[in-house]
Amino acid sequence: MESSVEKTYALGFDIYGTLVDPLALVEPLQALVGEQAVQFASLWRTKQLEYSFRRGLMRRYADFDVCTRQALRYTQRALRCELPESDQGRLLEAYLYLPVFPEVVAGLAALKAQGHRLVAFSNGVEASIRALLANVRVLPHLEDVVSVDDLRTFKPDPEVYAYLARRTGRAPAETWLVSSNAWDVIGAKAAGLRAAWVKRQPDAVFDPWDVEPDAVVSHLDELPAWFDRQVK
Repeated sequence: MESSVEKTYALGFDIYGTLVDPLALVEPLQALVGEQAVQFASLWRTKQLEYSFRRGLMRRYADFDVCTRQALRYTQRALRCELPESDQGRLLEAYLYLPVFPEVVAGLAALKAQGHRLVAFSNGVEASIRALLANVRVLPHLEDVVSVDDLRTFKPDPEVYAYLARRTGRAPAETWLVSSNAWDVIGAKAAGLRAAWVKRQPDAVFDPWDVEPDAVVSHLDELPAWFDRQVK
């Protein structure tokens, strides 16, 4: 298919919350913690991110899988619902089978048809990310997986966004981050990249830091049309 977009870019896609839904863990959690499932899933995700931020700032790196396991232990203690090791193992395994958002594959296919270079870009460990994306049949739509684990730090460290541009062979201004996380978008913009915010929740609020995303879409499959409009 011939692209209708004159200018093409390298697009780095955040994974958790952008391509796959980490809060889908509510379903398996319901069988383990009952009515605490929604609170458990939300707190686990919050602490997972917090631990990565703290480790990046402290220069006390441990990979994202470690952050995820430690956040799971914290959540159990905070909610006073200790789970057997076997159940904890199943929950961690479920992170490799998180469901893809419904429009993702079509959106990636359309962006690729426009001529953009598509890569995964994540705080996650490369092997774990590749397994997850293979399980949900997204990996074939991407050219590469770029993990911050190579640098032993985490987003939003400016170094990792510069690394994305280097890995894709594009200048920062020709490299886009695509993310549902406002803090990630701000991090990319601060490092000189361009960024699209996938505003999956209608009531989501973008941080008022005097930084704005270059594009805002509700779903990933709206992004190809956004690029198409830029040349018309």
